[in-house]
Amino acid sequence: MDYRSFLSVLLLVMAGLSCTSADSSMSVTTSVYGHLPSGEEVILAALRTSGGAEANIITYGATVVSLTMPDREGVLGDVVLGHDSLAGYLNANPYFGSIVGRYGNRIANGQFNLDDSTYALAKNNGPNHLHGGIKGFDKANWVLAGTIEERGRVGIQLRYVSEDGEEGYPGELTVDVTYVLTEDHALSVDYAATTTKATPVNLTQHSYFNLAGGGDILSHEVTLAAGHFTPVDSTLIPTGEIRSVTGTPFDFRRAVAIGARIDEDNRQLAFGNGYDHNFVLDQAHPGDTLQAATVYDPQSGRIMDVFTTEPGVQFYTGNFLDGSIVGKGGQSYGRNSGFCLETQHFPDSPNQPSFPLTILRPGEMYATRTVFAFRTAAETR
Repeated sequence: MDYRSFLSVLLLVMAGLSCTSADSSMSVTTSVYGHLPSGEEVILAALRTSGGAEANIITYGATVVSLTMPDREGVLGDVVLGHDSLAGYLNANPYFGSIVGRYGNRIANGQFNLDDSTYALAKNNGPNHLHGGIKGFDKANWVLAGTIEERGRVGIQLRYVSEDGEEGYPGELTVDVTYVLTEDHALSVDYAATTTKATPVNLTQHSYFNLAGGGDILSHEVTLAAGHFTPVDSTLIPTGEIRSVTGTPFDFRRAVAIGARIDEDNRQLAFGNGYDHNFVLDQAHPGDTLQAATVYDPQSGRIMDVFTTEPGVQFYTGNFLDGSIVGKGGQSYGRNSGFCLETQHFPDSPNQPSFPLTILRPGEMYATRTVFAFRTAAETR
């Protein structure tokens, strides 16, 4: 699929236009994936296309447990890390494939001030709050609120209601996440949320990708539409500076292999043990849809393009995977087994006045979109 064809599909999805008649070559099927310790069922939804591409998503954590895409030879392979059963997601699970919130990424010292009140959050990442706390949205069992079966696309809508005071956040937050898989191998993620009180909101999808289907991701070539990034301190909290990538290992404006500079003698890389930084996207206007990233795997020929309405993306290269987690098919996930492109507002924005605002107020609608679109090198020639 060429770039122009993909844009046509993206514009159709963005406009919400599609034929109302279902395409029998595409399907959504549901089954019981497992049970929580409470006995509550976790549902698996399988989204399938006629070409064999498939996204399997469970209600626990609104988690993408597998995403199957063809390589340059047409051979299908799973391109995300994860587990073979629910038990893995309930135990050793560094947010594999999940939706994270209420606030994705870090909040300094586990607190923020809002409207003359101070809110205390769990400190679950050293001195800081990470990805919504001890029981963030990744550990909630979402409700399967609906399915989509239309010509050229299939999907599901998941809903979670976060109670006022949950993990220390103010307001009852109602969140809807819609996953849609298209015939042209694009997986879109739409987020919508409303609140009863002013609250920070920053939702993201936390899949770890490996376009080769195994091994490390150091040979993957990455391009980011970002001329700046937000440097961090030793606890990975942004300093408030927005720094140019020019002349640094953070310059991905042209394709560079992940492993080319990841171990350079650089203070920022040392803090993250590799890349674990927010990149400031070159967005002309807030909320514009931008092609934020492209990742190419020379081994498989798979290419992933990432489109988003968000102003930033956290590029994380699996630096804290240490081989102790055994995932799908008995794979031991070591350092750099996968990479994340977490589209987002910036980390610690509630405490950083110069960063884009993340406060949602009653009567407002939080709405963002990210699309992960797949093609192969053969298709671009």
